[in-house]
Amino acid sequence: MEEMEEELKCPVCGSFYREPIILPCSHNLCQACARNILVQTPESESPQSRRASGSGVSDYDYLDLDKMSLYSEADSGYGSYGGFASAPTTPCQKSPNGVRVFPPAMPPPATHLSPALAPVPRNSCITCPQCHRSLILDDRGLRGFPKNRVLEGVIDRYQQSKAAALKCQLCEKVPKEATVMCEQCDVFYCDPCRLRCHPPRGPLAKHRLVPPAQGRVSRRLSPRKVSTCTDHELENHSMYCVQCKMPVCYQCLEEGKHSSHEVKALGAMWKLHKSQLSQALNGLSDRAKEAKEFLVQLRNMVQQIQENSVEFEACLVAQCDALIDALNRRKAQLLARVNKEHEHKLKVVRDQISHCTVKLRQTTGLMEYCLEVIKENDPSGFLQISDALIRRVHLTEDQWGKGTLTPRMTTDFDLSLDNSPLLQSIHQLDFVQMKVQPRNCDAIHFQNTKASSPVPATPILQLEECCTHNNSATLSWKQPPLSMVPAEGYILELDDGNGGQFREVYVGKETMCTVDGLHFNSTYNARVKAFNKTGVSQYSKTLVLQTSEDTDSEEQTLPFPVPSERLPLRRMSPFSSTLNLQPSFPGRSYLDFRSSPHQLSLHSSLQSLNAPGCNFEPQSAPYSQLVDIKKLLAVAWFAFDPGSAHSDIIFSNDNLTVTCSSYDDRVVLGKTGFSKGVHYWELTVDRYDNHPDPAFGVARMDVLKDVMLGKDDKAWAMYVDNNRSWFMHNNSHTNRTEGGITKGATIGVLLDLNRKTLTFFINDEQQGPIAFENVEGLFFPAVSLNRNVQVTLHTGLPVPDFYSSRASIA
Repeated sequence: MEEMEEELKCPVCGSFYREPIILPCSHNLCQACARNILVQTPESESPQSRRASGSGVSDYDYLDLDKMSLYSEADSGYGSYGGFASAPTTPCQKSPNGVRVFPPAMPPPATHLSPALAPVPRNSCITCPQCHRSLILDDRGLRGFPKNRVLEGVIDRYQQSKAAALKCQLCEKVPKEATVMCEQCDVFYCDPCRLRCHPPRGPLAKHRLVPPAQGRVSRRLSPRKVSTCTDHELENHSMYCVQCKMPVCYQCLEEGKHSSHEVKALGAMWKLHKSQLSQALNGLSDRAKEAKEFLVQLRNMVQQIQENSVEFEACLVAQCDALIDALNRRKAQLLARVNKEHEHKLKVVRDQISHCTVKLRQTTGLMEYCLEVIKENDPSGFLQISDALIRRVHLTEDQWGKGTLTPRMTTDFDLSLDNSPLLQSIHQLDFVQMKVQPRNCDAIHFQNTKASSPVPATPILQLEECCTHNNSATLSWKQPPLSMVPAEGYILELDDGNGGQFREVYVGKETMCTVDGLHFNSTYNARVKAFNKTGVSQYSKTLVLQTSEDTDSEEQTLPFPVPSERLPLRRMSPFSSTLNLQPSFPGRSYLDFRSSPHQLSLHSSLQSLNAPGCNFEPQSAPYSQLVDIKKLLAVAWFAFDPGSAHSDIIFSNDNLTVTCSSYDDRVVLGKTGFSKGVHYWELTVDRYDNHPDPAFGVARMDVLKDVMLGKDDKAWAMYVDNNRSWFMHNNSHTNRTEGGITKGATIGVLLDLNRKTLTFFINDEQQGPIAFENVEGLFFPAVSLNRNVQVTLHTGLPVPDFYSSRASIA
């Protein structure tokens, strides 16, 4: 019940409705609040003057809020609203629930009558604060609006259900809690007041006293006032007019007000409408149930994401710790090998030291002995041993020959650790399977170029299937024919069109991808790589993509891609590689790829056809001498986009004609977005009934689809009726211009992104000044309309000549 409270409050005072009346727009107002927001209109706008002038109008003539702002320079009705032509404008105010309302132009005259019976000023007008629709009151004033008895009953039941405890109605100071209720007196009593004011004797003894809760129920079930006719206050409603959609009395029928209308019994229509409302509520109840289930699902997802995050972090830490453990084990093994080499070197050197030490000792002993022998003076004794000593000295000297005094082991270690592949693998460590959202540790695979299983081969771009269309590019690739390693998916990357960093635009198993929303007249670089559980392949050759200078004809778009080895693209033709040909041009275009060891270049030429009246001959002159390519530029060809439109929009004529199934405004966008250049398109009005206000202009992709174009800050539009037009952006109305539309009218939209302006035309005449300036970004053609309007889109139109000449002068 608490969610219903906003439905029961007046948009002006913010309190529960008191004596609510129903406006023709189906919204409700308190009767006193309705009187407070009345404003007075000039005599020329009164119903009497209109009837006198012969223009057929109803008792309540609907006008848009802005059409009533006859006295304001801003001309929007949102910023100010004047009561008289000579009165100063008065700022609008906001009610407690945020709805904008308009105060009276002057305080109402003092009167002793109640607000409901006080006379309404002549030529008064009231504006609904919710839908901002305005209407002029007739002679009956506010009495001409029916009272909403049903809403009063709902508010009474709601307030009774919100009451914490029923209080005595006769206590003089602080009311005590009621203990009984008299059904005949319809009064709640506490025990002291019941004994004092309702003794159980005399005529009061026959009254029935019930508990307060039961009395509340009986009070709800008691019959309410029967609504009476607004024109005949003594007559009750007994019939229902189907055409007027309102209850009527027998006297209304006798006076002939509904003589040609279909009239049915009030009770039958009451049951029928209750049934229809019940059926509608069933569908709404299903949506509400689905919304509650969806909220539960989202809350469960939050919990699941938190749990999965903890689980994923644990798995990641475990696998990184496993890698660290494996590295530590390998470190221990390598250290053992180093220690072994260290011990071996020490052993060899120590053995050589020991051997040299012994040999040196022997050599030193022999030398000392020979010196002592030389000191002897006995010749015969010396000669007896001299030959043997000489042989020993020579033999010992030979033992110290080459290699004996050379170290058998170097001090350097011959072990060299190559850690660069491992460091590269660590730097390339990545979540290859993140695209499939792993749910356990086994599903987390790291990219590693040194893994046991090989990575996929480098994909090959299929040039014959790559092409552009408007500001979209289609790329196709395949695996090499002899590749034995399967690829689980591909990653397509594009730069920003200005030589910036590459960004992923597609990840998946498909081998063809179309990228939309690119800038016109821009050069993009594209590349693709394959991946599997082991890792990713090398990038393919870079493809240079050139979007067209404007938007190409759908029937004449040609393939253009030029692969290169990241060297500057060399073009043989003096113009864009995408040729834009009008259908009337009697020639054809083809691409001839000439390869060299370092790059591939593009060569485009024109060949003549054997068509009647064609005098073109093959030439080798530059293409600027063959044809002026600027004169061959085709402009934007596009249709309405059913995918992004509101569900109430009805499409026909290959999505070029649209209308709506709803009385409310609905938005539909064009398929092509623009961010550069000058673009012009037109819309013809095929059907225009009951003077609606269709809006035409441009919008962002995320514009609101269920309100008039221009109500939010995502759209720039002109809305127009049969008499005048306004420009609107972010719910701000400017530049009211005389001149409207009828069936067969043509509305032109000119978006000049070079000068950053938006201009509108009606029947080849500019409507008002330049509508908007400083428009930048990506814009889509947009229209908002209801079921009373049908329009047809015309594209591929050149910019008006007078605008082109004016732009060249500027």
